[in-house]
Amino acid sequence: MTRSSPPPMLNIERSVPGPLCHTARVPRLPSLRRPPIGFAHRGARAHAPENTLEAFRLAVRLGAPGLESDAWLTADGVAVLDHDGVVRRGLRKVPIRDLARAELPSHIPSLEELYAEVGTELELSLDVKDADAFDAVVSVARAAGGGALERLWLCHPDWELVASWRPRCDGARLVDSTYLGYMPEGAEQRAAALARSGIDALNLHHTEWSGGLAALVHRFGVHCLAWDAQHGRILDDLLDMGLDGVYSDHVDRMVAALHRLDP
Repeated sequence: MTRSSPPPMLNIERSVPGPLCHTARVPRLPSLRRPPIGFAHRGARAHAPENTLEAFRLAVRLGAPGLESDAWLTADGVAVLDHDGVVRRGLRKVPIRDLARAELPSHIPSLEELYAEVGTELELSLDVKDADAFDAVVSVARAAGGGALERLWLCHPDWELVASWRPRCDGARLVDSTYLGYMPEGAEQRAAALARSGIDALNLHHTEWSGGLAALVHRFGVHCLAWDAQHGRILDDLLDMGLDGVYSDHVDRMVAALHRLDP
């Protein structure tokens, strides 16, 4: 996941990996989503080149219940999946939005190609890096059928922009991806605003979540998502807090944590 840089005074501690526990567990706090979703961040990024069909295929083989990527719009209106949204041309970096689909390197898939490759049964979380890609993304998901639109989670760091998407798409899940430091009104008021606006989830870095915060956000019917969950202990802790979804590069660790929760 990529979103705005952390606010200047935000202190994010790095967690240290710990030993895995292989016994089944009951979550300490309930989640809205049962079972929670494990999103394979940029596909199986720890195991294959990120945001490629190879990485997405591998994530599915490893058992990921969800995939994650970043959406951009080409000059000819095609929704494609890439992290940075630029293509190197010699010494220059050219924005994807300035290039036609046919001009992109072959490793960059379109959203339509992703659905053709892995089907529509998985949850799919997309950072809509180019807001102009929103309508194209929704159109592709709707055309894919099979419940793809209802399994689509669309993320952006500007929650008011995300709220403006709701009238244009009733089916997809909408996500505010941000940091606590960007909530001057406080987490409770933000959660209330998200609920009023029809935004389905709040996505924070895993270090910002606590059981109390998750319970507070859940009171408004808003799902809790955590990104950058890379180690077994971190994943277990987040699931114990009642988080509804986690994002990880390490699909094997993520799937193992989900299995420990619901063997």
